[in-house]
Amino acid sequence: MNITGRQIGSDQPVYIIAEIGVNHDGNVDRALELVQQCAAADVDAVKLQLFTADLLLSKKAVLAEYQKRSGAGDPFRMLRQLELGIEEMGRVVDAAHRHGLHAVVSIFSVELVQQAAELAWDAFKIASPDIVHHPLLREIAARERPMIVSTGAANAAEVTAAARLLAGVRDLSFLHCISAYPVPLREANLAAIPALAGLVAEAARRPLPVGYSDHTSEIHTGALAVACGAVMLEKHVTWSRAASGPDHAASLEPADLARYVQSAREAGEALGPRRKHVTDIEREVRDKSRQSVIASTDLPAGHVLRKEDLTFKRPGSGIYPCDLENITGRRLLVPVPADTPLTREMLAPAAVTAPG
Repeated sequence: MNITGRQIGSDQPVYIIAEIGVNHDGNVDRALELVQQCAAADVDAVKLQLFTADLLLSKKAVLAEYQKRSGAGDPFRMLRQLELGIEEMGRVVDAAHRHGLHAVVSIFSVELVQQAAELAWDAFKIASPDIVHHPLLREIAARERPMIVSTGAANAAEVTAAARLLAGVRDLSFLHCISAYPVPLREANLAAIPALAGLVAEAARRPLPVGYSDHTSEIHTGALAVACGAVMLEKHVTWSRAASGPDHAASLEPADLARYVQSAREAGEALGPRRKHVTDIEREVRDKSRQSVIASTDLPAGHVLRKEDLTFKRPGSGIYPCDLENITGRRLLVPVPADTPLTREMLAPAAVTAPG
């Protein structure tokens, strides 16, 4: 996956999105301040949400329990207070780019896709509830920008359907997510990340990058997700976890976000290239601490090796003990002093065959 020149995948540093979301509280100046703080935390992107209460809510809409706990009483009033206009969104996009960050947006209504497309967003996001909103998925996919799809509260069939629908999108990723605010650590289900990778790869008929939209209040969960195969992380950021609003309590303040980012990046470095091999840092220890086949006594040239001629000691600069059966019966080409590691250059190429 490529987002404005930034490659995303298992061979790249983890891509981290700071989700400002609605934690600007409807105040564009606060959003701009959060952009600056996110840049200082070393994230790759910031994300906002584009919606209007009138387009998103019917008269039957109700608040989720976590929204009620934040003090909200009416869903229309809550969302209207959290809206940013398209011009304000443009200011945030410009600020993100000035700070060297990508700008990502979740779009919640088909009617807003064209407005969003008029700004220089680097990627479009599908929020978890809208994974089943196929008209919205199609409308956004038609804009041919990178797409990120969250999968919170979706079952395997719904994820598969979305991946099949979006299979033609060139730059596409899916995020594991648990749709609760905040998510208790025991409910994070990070082991689903590799399962999600297999599910969407089968549906899209090609490997797709997967990540984790993290709704916990923890600092170390990003690192754990990276260890499970996440190549993209999304984490809510707030100016104050004590602030009144639906998402503040499930977010990290900037200082903790910086620690979250550092931990996740260190996890990526610790993972390495995902293949078992001898690393450069191991070679000295290997050569000095492994044991070799050693001559237990002075052995003349022409001597045919027997097991009783040999013992095993450090260093590992000679033939390894695992090859003992392959070297017994071979003739020495040179004399070998006692307590000397045997090397292949000392031996005839084939074992001596008894006459018969």
